[in-house]
Amino acid sequence: MGIDPFVDLRGAAIAGEPEERNPPIALPNQPTATRLLALDIGGTLIKLVYFKADNEGNNSGKLHFVKFQTRCLDECLDFIRSNKFLNNGVIGGSSTGENLTIKATGGGAYKFSDVFKENLGVTLHKLDEIDSVVAGANFLLKKIPSESFTHMNGKREPVYINRTNLFPYLLVNIGSGVSMIKVIGDNKFERVTGTQVGAGTMFGLAKLLTGCMRYDEFLELSQHGDNLVLDLIVKDICGELVGQKQGLSASTLASSFGKVISSRKKLSDYKAEDLATTLLSAFTYNIAQISYLVAALLGLKRVFFGGSYIRGHASTMDNISYAIDYWSKGQMQALFLRHEGFLGALGAFMDYGCVETNDLPLGDTKEQEPLYDPCTPPDERSTVEHNESCIFPYLLVNIGSGVSMVEVTGKGKFERIIGTHLGGGTILGLARLLTGCSSYEEFLELSQRGHNLSVDLTVGDIYGEQGYSKHNLPASTTAASFGKVSSNKLSDYKPEDLAAALLNAFTYNIGQISYFVAKLSGLKRIFFRGTYICGYAKTMEKISHSLKYWSKDEVQTTFLCHEGFMGTVGAFWSYENMGIANLETEEIMKQVLLGAPYMGGKAPPLPLVTHLSEQGVETGAEIERLQHDNNMLKAEIERLKQENAQLKAELERLSLDATFNKPS
Repeated sequence: MGIDPFVDLRGAAIAGEPEERNPPIALPNQPTATRLLALDIGGTLIKLVYFKADNEGNNSGKLHFVKFQTRCLDECLDFIRSNKFLNNGVIGGSSTGENLTIKATGGGAYKFSDVFKENLGVTLHKLDEIDSVVAGANFLLKKIPSESFTHMNGKREPVYINRTNLFPYLLVNIGSGVSMIKVIGDNKFERVTGTQVGAGTMFGLAKLLTGCMRYDEFLELSQHGDNLVLDLIVKDICGELVGQKQGLSASTLASSFGKVISSRKKLSDYKAEDLATTLLSAFTYNIAQISYLVAALLGLKRVFFGGSYIRGHASTMDNISYAIDYWSKGQMQALFLRHEGFLGALGAFMDYGCVETNDLPLGDTKEQEPLYDPCTPPDERSTVEHNESCIFPYLLVNIGSGVSMVEVTGKGKFERIIGTHLGGGTILGLARLLTGCSSYEEFLELSQRGHNLSVDLTVGDIYGEQGYSKHNLPASTTAASFGKVSSNKLSDYKPEDLAAALLNAFTYNIGQISYFVAKLSGLKRIFFRGTYICGYAKTMEKISHSLKYWSKDEVQTTFLCHEGFMGTVGAFWSYENMGIANLETEEIMKQVLLGAPYMGGKAPPLPLVTHLSEQGVETGAEIERLQHDNNMLKAEIERLKQENAQLKAELERLSLDATFNKPS
């Protein structure tokens, strides 16, 4: 006779040590006659949650958590066999062995369904991945008192959540890509957005740059490196006094991998540890920044981070915590979960006892207000013709080695809002390491001949040609830039394909952040300028496509180009018409590139002193070049001011002539 399995969560509590990762969870009232397990089969890891009775033989037991590499699927199958989950027990079906089912979620539940049927004789009861992740998070936060914690400066502090005041919150699930979910109740949530620049990107690049093949190996490398070998900080560009005057720490990260541009070093000249540390800081800060912007847009103060790529890693959590605190000015906290990598598997486990036998989701999502208003008509005014009465306010996005975003509200009225350290310097720095190209033009030419899908992971690669239709993600959507990288041999990949993937990843990332910042500031118009965008059709096309995708045509995108001095005076088009006549080029440079708030690495806090003998001849030469360029720009501004004064004088003369010559 068949037995309907169910889960009794009364009295659930962590049974492991306080600092133990993924400790067992005691279920003191769970019937021991029933054997239960659930799977979350991802692209990299298989996460398995199972119930095992205590030795005492009483009516109690524990939930246990194990994981396997997806490429080692046979090990997972052997584990299920050896633990006798299928023999003399019941997994969602009859004890005779007929119609045995295992609850499973993740893309692999579809991809490997036949493998489980052929090898174990079981059917995978496929559950929606995001539904499962939310169900798992809600279970932990509502039932397990010591599950959540903060992590800052290497110190973990438990956070006890009032279960009556849990909702709403933002759940940031960091897998190969990143999903961001607004949770407002049980079975009431919405995937509001995500980013393709996630842990899959970080690990894919780590394989190519450091030669590591395991994510834990990459994390270990990152603990012993110094990102200041490759990262450009504010002091490198502006000096300490300028940074302090602008309220910026001289150690502020300006451009990840930005120092590579001016260096003659090859990839083999850099230490794997330094490369790993740089990658970790670059992408954890970026994930945290987007998470902050999304939470701010949705009016949420509480942000939980989950996903198997966090791994309880101290530096990962410290970076995320510091960045969330910095950008929110202390108004938000980054919160973490002890079982962060098993949310999907736990959610699938919670589905036992459901009376439905079909592959139904754990619960229907309730649509909330999206990050964009699809009913808002796009601004239909011309992107070419502007006048003083309609141009303000707007967001000015300056793409240099890093990215600065300035809100301009009128003539001489502007404020730098935010920036990102993943800018043109990051693109070109990584391009030099990965492809050996020597200039941005060469990189762009390479990218036009490449195919990013040879290294980028798409939704179709995970879920098949139907895509992830429940959450409106077509099969062609990029799930994780560089997420398909499987080899640590750089020679296995074409430079053209790597260039195409780099351009896609970072232009889309800049476009996404620009849209969120504009939305948060209530701006409908974005102007782009800078040396890494103006005059380059491919770059402008990618950013335009990104803005169109994220904003659903809600914002107007304009590019400002000037071939002679496009990085400075000319790129601002016209100081007078753009309303920034009093903005000196020197001041633009002083407000340069603020991205992530903390430089990481082994560098001490302020003050920082540059020693050219340690930094190398390249840094000194770069400083001289920047000073020379700055002097030229000052001279050009003076020339334009004189020319402007002459034109005004000529206009006044003509006006006077017209007045005296007017017929009486």
